Amino acid sequence: MKNLVDHLSQYAAYHRDTRNIASHFIGIPLIVVAVAVLLSRPGVAITGLWLSPATLLTLASLRFYFKLDLAFGVLMTVLLGLCLWAGQALAVQSTMVWLSAGLGLFVVGWAIQFVGHHYEGRKPAFVDDLTGLIVGPLFVVAEVAFLLGMRKALQHDIENRVGPTGRRERKAI
Repeated sequence: MKNLVDHLSQYAAYHRDTRNIASHFIGIPLIVVAVAVLLSRPGVAITGLWLSPATLLTLASLRFYFKLDLAFGVLMTVLLGLCLWAGQALAVQSTMVWLSAGLGLFVVGWAIQFVGHHYEGRKPAFVDDLTGLIVGPLFVVAEVAFLLGMRKALQHDIENRVGPTGRRERKAI
């Protein structure tokens, strides 16, 4: 099984342009919330907890994150918990509100992602490996940690494999 450095390095290889990374700070959270919204129906409240396909996907994702890193697993639990809360709050609204919110967030999130990849000049990582879909949110959290001066050893390990971030000349996609 790949470890944290393996997964983040593979994903980071597609994301070295700072403009692309910045677009992911907006696009990926919008997509994650959109998936939580869209998969929160059907759902049922059981002892105060909302059980839905979004809950099951979140639990499977958290298992993956915790296997990679305890600290990131805890942080992803909090962040995905907030996404589930938002998803449930919208899932109990009218079908029009639920669906327009979910689809709207999803489309806008992906549009922002593709603008970022235009700057990168490279296709999204998930095109070559579907694990990019689950690693993407973790990549954003790791990049925020790096910007805050945290996890320097991890950042160093990733940059040793794929090089530093910076503005890149656009390559043809």
